[in-house]
Amino acid sequence: MQKRFEQHSKLLPFLFKHIDEGELVTVFHVGPAQPETVNFFSNYRCKLYFMDLFSTLPTLYDEDSTSSPEQQLEQVITFPPGTRFDVCLFWDLFNYLNSDAIGALLTAIRPHLTASTVAHAFSVHNLRTAQNAQVYGIQQLDILSLRPRCAVPEGYAPHSQNQLKQLLHCFKLQRSVLLADSRLELLLQARL
Repeated sequence: MQKRFEQHSKLLPFLFKHIDEGELVTVFHVGPAQPETVNFFSNYRCKLYFMDLFSTLPTLYDEDSTSSPEQQLEQVITFPPGTRFDVCLFWDLFNYLNSDAIGALLTAIRPHLTASTVAHAFSVHNLRTAQNAQVYGIQQLDILSLRPRCAVPEGYAPHSQNQLKQLLHCFKLQRSVLLADSRLELLLQARL
């Protein structure tokens, strides 16, 4: 079993600030399901949509593919009609998607956002920041669990905070926190 590390989060609690434990919460979690995350959400009435888009990255950047990254993401990202997300957990996915792929991702999830949808992500403060290949989970409301990825994802090409703010056209940046390892923790609010 891979060793698990913990990281404190200043912004994660803001995602759940306005959510009652008895209220139905719909969560879009990018990445594989971790036991501690499932356990954390067992305290809520919720629908969890785990989608490991990191496993899709090799096909997105396959030059021999007959379909574009946008077409591939549209085929992978499907939800039942009427699904509306309260919380989106993107983790560090945007560091691995080029601008076209980010646009395709947002096009696919936009119909599932509401004005009250909030999201969490990681970015970089400096474009030379080394890749941090982690699998994320939620240990507690303010503590994330991190495990090293079995395989390093392809396509690491982070965007600056200003570039990312422009690319995430259906989200506005509410807050950002600079972490010790030169990464940024981001709190996003849907903008429709």
